[in-house]
Amino acid sequence: MPGFRRKGASRRADIPAEILSALNEGRDETVTLVEWLAIDMATLVGHVAPQVGMEEQTAALVNCAAELADHGITTRMRQMGRAFHDAVHNLEQRDAVYLALATHTSDMARAWAAYSLTADTDLPLGNRLDQAMRFAADRAASVRECAWDSFRPYIATDLSVALPLLQCWVTHADPNVRRCAVEGTRPMGVWTSHIVELKANPSPALVLLEPVRSDTSRYVQTAVGNWLNDASKSTPEWTTAVAQRWLADSPTPETQWIVNRGLRTLRKKGIDLAFLA
Repeated sequence: MPGFRRKGASRRADIPAEILSALNEGRDETVTLVEWLAIDMATLVGHVAPQVGMEEQTAALVNCAAELADHGITTRMRQMGRAFHDAVHNLEQRDAVYLALATHTSDMARAWAAYSLTADTDLPLGNRLDQAMRFAADRAASVRECAWDSFRPYIATDLSVALPLLQCWVTHADPNVRRCAVEGTRPMGVWTSHIVELKANPSPALVLLEPVRSDTSRYVQTAVGNWLNDASKSTPEWTTAVAQRWLADSPTPETQWIVNRGLRTLRKKGIDLAFLA
């Protein structure tokens, strides 16, 4: 079952029983958000914990997952990451347990490992980002989404240190890593807290945006366009000025696509964008 690819179900009721069983037992990873949301987290914890060397902690972890059942998926993921962190923190074999969780077949288990880093408040930012990169490059989109969310709170409180550290990410060979650096620093985002400092003044983030303003990956282009669109909501003049400069300095189809996406909110507001013609 691990590695088996399929057309993901669009409705929970359409998930075949054997697929749901494999997901709940950690034998396969999800391919759609519907599958991700359908997982019984307590059941999955009960299978994963002993597999990664946490036999003695399994019952407590299962109870934690059961108590979180009525919460939203993001809260449950973050709290399970904390639960794994707290349960393994004092174990002599904690590094081996973490590695087993971070490389587990289940993408949800790997995401718990990402969020266990969030729970480690003593981890220096450079080390935090080094460890998060494996999740940024993960084969599963679900884990990649959790990767940037796992370090975003620490980025937001230490931008002067974080932005230079992320510069090597936006020149990384893996587009997933490049995309993660951009997505993780978006001023607003969709399902995460805003970065107030970048909403007021996006300019410091140009050290990340400039290297990918003409990125060849559509995955990265989408993130950069979304970043500009976020900025346009609080600093429209700044956003249009950057867009005009990018189009002049980098007249490529990739830059054009990014700018068009980044100005979509201003376009809907009827702002004059004649320079796009």
